[in-house]
This record gives sequence, structure tokens and C-alpha cells, in this order.
Amino acid sequence: MSTAAFRAGALLLALILTALPARAQELRIGVQVETTSLDPHFASLSANLATAMHVYGALVERDETLRIRPGLAESWALIDDSTWEFRLRRDVRFHDGSPLTAADVKASIERVAAVPNSPSPLTGYTRRIRAIEIVDPHTVRLRTDGLFTLLPSYLSGISIMSRTALESAALPENRSGPLLATSEQINAGKGAAGTGPFRVVEWKRGEQLVLERFDGYHGEKPAWRRVVIVPIANNSARVAALLSGHVDLIDYVPLADVAGLKRNPKVRVRDSVTTRIIFLAMDRHRDQPLLVVDKNGRPLDRNPFDDIRVRQAISKAIDRRAIVDHVMEGHAAATGQIMPEGFVGHIADLAADRFDPAAARRLLAEAGYPDGFGLTLHGPRNRYPNDAQIAQAIGQMLARIGIQTNVVTVPPAAFFPASGRLEYSFLLTGYGIVTGEPSSFMTFSLLTWDKDRGRGAGNRGRYSNPRLDALYDEALATADPARAEEVLRRATREVVEDVGFVPLLHNLHSWAMRPDIDYAGRTDEYTLAHHVRRR
Repeated sequence: MSTAAFRAGALLLALILTALPARAQELRIGVQVETTSLDPHFASLSANLATAMHVYGALVERDETLRIRPGLAESWALIDDSTWEFRLRRDVRFHDGSPLTAADVKASIERVAAVPNSPSPLTGYTRRIRAIEIVDPHTVRLRTDGLFTLLPSYLSGISIMSRTALESAALPENRSGPLLATSEQINAGKGAAGTGPFRVVEWKRGEQLVLERFDGYHGEKPAWRRVVIVPIANNSARVAALLSGHVDLIDYVPLADVAGLKRNPKVRVRDSVTTRIIFLAMDRHRDQPLLVVDKNGRPLDRNPFDDIRVRQAISKAIDRRAIVDHVMEGHAAATGQIMPEGFVGHIADLAADRFDPAAARRLLAEAGYPDGFGLTLHGPRNRYPNDAQIAQAIGQMLARIGIQTNVVTVPPAAFFPASGRLEYSFLLTGYGIVTGEPSSFMTFSLLTWDKDRGRGAGNRGRYSNPRLDALYDEALATADPARAEEVLRRATREVVEDVGFVPLLHNLHSWAMRPDIDYAGRTDEYTLAHHVRRR
């Protein structure tokens, strides 16, 4: 083909694309869970982190299987036992037009700990950073409190914001501190400048989030000029929205609909194994846990969860295989540990407790509860696939060993703040392990709670095990990856054998979409518009 013909063809293609109706360049996504904030540093919640990945970049990114790769940093290196050096890309600009510099990285990392009232702080990712040194505009050094080999992995969850935009939006009282713009201001669109493939156009809470393509994006350009993310919590309504054409793609396909949608020629379904773990947490910090009573409804004079035999009985009373087969319709894997098979930290010989109600009853009797007791199990409703049904099934299984269980499920908007306030003594919850290894789950959910050190922010039962804490510290101070993984396995075995939590399932996640587009899915369950392709 001649140069003139090539140019003519390119011009014709451009004219055709320009002439396409706006809807053809728009992607509409129906999501089960809406972000709670446009501030990427507000909360370590999956919906928030997924939204942030549309608008912001991080020094280190993760692919669909959670392998780390360069992001805003083109390279990084450990230059001594407590110093990581990151070299930034030089071709990156924020949505406000300012160039990415080390000053933006410094301001963003420092801001994480300054965000108030977070229900799920991101400080677990940054807590070990003690100093940030700007070497030059494109080089930054992060000094940690000793050797921390997982720092690059942890930084994949920290969005880099434009310091210029934050300072411009800052209230007078915040200009001298690290917070700069508040979460409320960012939610209103002030200071929300990232380097991501899309910029925020509008957010109507409960209705829609509208994004538009950022043509100055340094990476591969998205296929979509406009993206509309619509929260649809109701499962049936989300499927109906896809089938009617109101949306083009949905996440969290209801398990009952997966088989039927796969048979529908007008729908494409994609599945992905995930690292999200569904588990039970128990109150370990109150002498008299809330809503835990004897057979006559009177508060117990001691905390039954403090007895390992009670915790073991609860685990043995749960038929995980039945939950997988009948509640989850095969779209999950039973587990007795933190990581699924194939991921760092998985222990091949650590199986889930065998369903054994007779042994569970014996353990309760040995612990001094031959007649059992009563409790309330709280869980979210429509946050994880069939979460309310899982809670009901567990309640029935516990009742068979004498633990009369009142099951209460509430919408996520109420469940997570209440669990953060420690209003529940026995709860079903989940955690998406986006780092692809167990230490982040330990940091958030299992380590002894320490606000100043950013530990145990999601430890809803305030479980504390000094042996676990010590093994965790040893693993994160070990330079040899193989050795560090072995220590993390020991830490996993320690908390499982102590029944510091009750692991139940790892989810299988499904997306459904119109047939002329494709989304391969991600292990972290995120739905990212810039990874949706036209076929």
C-alpha cells in the first residue's frame, strides 16, 4: 500500500469513528458495590480501589493474576537494608496538566495516614515507611524501619495524586499538613487529578459515576471515550439491566444465573479464580461478648471464644463442601487457610477441617458447654456472592451442635461501619487479597491491633497472637523470597491451628457482558473499563 493510500485509509477510519453514535463509544458497567469515596486514600475497600485504578496510577501495578509490574515507576531497587529507590517515568502527566514528579509521590504517601474517619485505612500498606527522600524530580527513596522486601508489592495499592491539584483544593487549615484536600472535597471533584486512563466527570452517589477518557494517558488508550458505572445492588436487577441493554457488562453474576447466561447466545460469561477469602471472625476482646447468651437468654459469665475447643467446634461444625456444592453451586473452593492453591503462601498439606458434628459436640462439652449456648451471627447482604445464604447455612449447621444461632444480615453500607465499630461479636466477612500473598491479610485482619503501627485495622474480633506477630515480622524482614514464603507458611499454620479465624471459602468470580466485547476478568475481582476490549 502506498503512503498516500495508507493516509487516506487512516483518514477514512478516523471519520467513521468520529461519526459513530456516542453510545458506540460509551461503556456502561453495572456493579454490585458502589465506591464509598472518590478519595483513593479513604478506604481499603475493593470497590474503592477498583474505582481508583480508573483515575489514578500507582508506582507499581498488578496484572490480572496479581503479578507486579512497572507502573508510574519504571524501575525500583533495594539499595540498602532499609532503603528502596524508585525511578519515575518521565512521560507522565496528571489530568490537571502537571507533570509527575517525586514531590507528588511524597505528598501522596504522606497523605495516606492523614485521612480521617476511614472505615478501613490504607496505612497497613505504608506504615513501615519512616522517611521519604526526593533525590531528584524523577527519583524518590523510601526509608523503612528495617528490611521490608514486600514494599513494592504493598505500594500497588497506593494511588499517586497531583500535589498541585491537592494544594489548589486545600482548605486554609489543611495547607500546612499532609492531608491537603479533604475526602469531601475530592468527592465533589476538587483535587481529584490522577494519571489514570480516565478522569472524573460526575459522581451522583447511588446513581452513576461518569468517566471520560484522558487522551494524555501515558499507557495504552482505552477503547471507550466515556464510561458510566452504575451501582445495581440487586442481583436480579443487575442481570435484567444487562439483558435489556441498559448496561453492557455486569460483575458479581448471581450464581443461580451463571448457567443460563452461558447458554444465552446474546451474552458472554467470563470466570476467574480469586484470592478473596470468606471467613468467620470472633470477639476475643470482651469478657462478655455482645449477643452471646446461655440457653435461657442470659449473658454468659465468660467469653466462650477464648476457649480453643469452642473455636475448634465451630470450625468442625461447618460443612464447607455442602456450602460449595449447594449454596455456591460449585462457584467456590472450600479452604482451611489463607491463600488458594497456586499462590504464594499456600500450604499443600493444610486442609480445611473435616465436617464432624459429633466431634464438635464433644469439644463443646469439654469446654463446659454440654447444652451449647446462643449467639448472633452478623453478615453482609449482597456484598459477596450468596453471602446471606452462606450465613443462614452456617447458622443451621451450628444449631445442630447446640449453638443456637440468630442470623442477621444487613446491607454493606451498614455492615462494614458497624463491624469497624466492633458492634458484632461473631461475623461472616471477606477480604480480597490483592497482593497475592498472605501478609496483607494478616496485616489487616489477624495481627494484634495497633493503630499507631497500622496493624489489625480490620481485626474485628481483636484477635491477638504474639507468635503470629513475631513470625510476620520475621517474614517481612527476610530478603530471600523463598525463605520469606516459608516463614509466612509457618505464620499461616500458627493462626489456623490456633483458630484465630475460621476460613471457609475462596470465591470464583463471574462477569457477564454483551457478546461483542470481552473482559478476561481479574483475580482481585476488579472490573476495569480500560481492560474491556471490543471484539
